[in-house]
Amino acid sequence: MLRFDDLQLFVRAADLGSLSAAARVMDMSAAVASAALKRIEQQLGVRLLARSTRSLRLTAEGEGFLQYARGALSQLDEGRRLLASGQDHVSGVLQLSAPSDFGRNLLLPWLDEFQREHPQLNVRLLLGDRIADLFRQPVDIALRYGEPEDSSLVALPVAPDNRRVLCAAPSYLARHGEPRHLEELAQHNCLLFMLGSRVHDHWSFQDAKREISLTVSGDRFSDDADVVRRWAVAGVGIAYKSWLDVSADVLAGRLQLLLPELLGERTPLNLLCAHRAQLSKPINLLREMLVARCGKLSAQLPERRGTTQ
Repeated sequence: MLRFDDLQLFVRAADLGSLSAAARVMDMSAAVASAALKRIEQQLGVRLLARSTRSLRLTAEGEGFLQYARGALSQLDEGRRLLASGQDHVSGVLQLSAPSDFGRNLLLPWLDEFQREHPQLNVRLLLGDRIADLFRQPVDIALRYGEPEDSSLVALPVAPDNRRVLCAAPSYLARHGEPRHLEELAQHNCLLFMLGSRVHDHWSFQDAKREISLTVSGDRFSDDADVVRRWAVAGVGIAYKSWLDVSADVLAGRLQLLLPELLGERTPLNLLCAHRAQLSKPINLLREMLVARCGKLSAQLPERRGTTQ
């Protein structure tokens, strides 16, 4: 296969009428230039330049090949300009995966706005709480809660300070009372999330002095985090959810935070991709928007009022 720099050298030498002059322009030694010309002539099986100690001229074969070499270099340059132009404009297809609750209730309206700003961009969105296989599934990036288990993935923080919060609907609390101590959760219906075959019924919290964990139970669980949130809003139990997922419900009064003196588990939101080369301009712009929007929501999480005794 002919090398790009070998073709460049041949065209430059033909234009300048000197191999040494072409070598100087391309910042290479005369020996390297001579080896490059020899390599391309061996690959083509013909002599392209007739050389003496003082002159250089194209052979008949060289004159015939020169126009094709110029055309090939011109097409390669055009391809590079096209790629550079694509990097300057937000266009093409953006394929991403996101958690069900975050995707439906926050990401969807944000993506609508993002596409209005960049109308040449197409979006393919996969929603689900299972970890996307970025090497097999048709996605470029994935938004996921928690620290990535696969260390080979590139993980960029979106909401590094996000945490879980304990919450319930006012209607549920009116019927069953508001728990004042963590141990009282044993007397309540806790809404559980299931990922794979594992039910997340072990809830951890932190007060000013120590970490506290307990096992909870309830009459329903789902592998869709959005279903758990909907159950909580419907008033059927207590949920332990990502603040990002329930922030709109809390701020609107549909859900109420419980035991706010406790600090919930960290559940950072990260943007994952298989390679840094996938971080195109659309992806970087999308991440900037997500960081700003999630940061605004995180700032609205009420501060803890105190510590447990």
